[in-house]
Amino acid sequence: MAELEPVLVVIPTYNERENITPIISRLHAALPKAHVLVVDDGSPDGTGEVVDKMAATDDRVHVMHRTEKAGLGAAYVAGFSWALERDYNVIVEMDADGSHSPEDLPRIIDALHDSDLAIGSRYVPGGKTVNWPKRRFLLSKGANLYSRIWLGAKVNDMTAGFRAFRRAVLEKVKLHNVASAGYCFQIDLTWRTLEAGFTVSETPITFTERAIGVSKMDGAIVREALWRVFKWGVRLRGNQLRSLVKGGSKSA
Repeated sequence: MAELEPVLVVIPTYNERENITPIISRLHAALPKAHVLVVDDGSPDGTGEVVDKMAATDDRVHVMHRTEKAGLGAAYVAGFSWALERDYNVIVEMDADGSHSPEDLPRIIDALHDSDLAIGSRYVPGGKTVNWPKRRFLLSKGANLYSRIWLGAKVNDMTAGFRAFRRAVLEKVKLHNVASAGYCFQIDLTWRTLEAGFTVSETPITFTERAIGVSKMDGAIVREALWRVFKWGVRLRGNQLRSLVKGGSKSA
């Protein structure tokens, strides 16, 4: 287990004042040694200031204050980069809104004994969603099917935002080149992990729709994911075609 410590959980926030304290408390009940980095995009509701007060009395809690809402992907890249500047061996991403249960964290991290990226998955046996509007469920399932077809990836929940990385993965996938801003970031990092030759596992979780606050999902986020996955798929097929042509030329 020592190889999987220390652990940093990166939690991006924007207007999560009511959610963040109970989430961090539950997280530390499940993983007492874990550190938390809250990456706050200048929340007008004072989320960052709430976490500042927690950090002042708990050295496991850290805050990164960003001046503008620059997107989920940018927040995670900033948090991951912060982690890699320090000695964390496992870096976790998790939502602040209560949709991800901190009590599932020990199982997800334990899966890293046999993989490099462990995804908390809604779409493997034992996984499920609770209180999710049918439209969101169908959108999520469709996005995952679309991604698997275009990228040829054998991962059931590529859009999942509850996951744990071994440090080596984030060191190799060139975070500075990641341009995905919204939830496409999850597909992007999964795809980069697979392309780099790392292994991915899926651990079943129950995803529960947020009880407080509003979802950050919008049409622009969906369009970004569709377009980027399409481009990656075209590039993949182009590379496969070139390999076939080269192989054919050699055999001829």
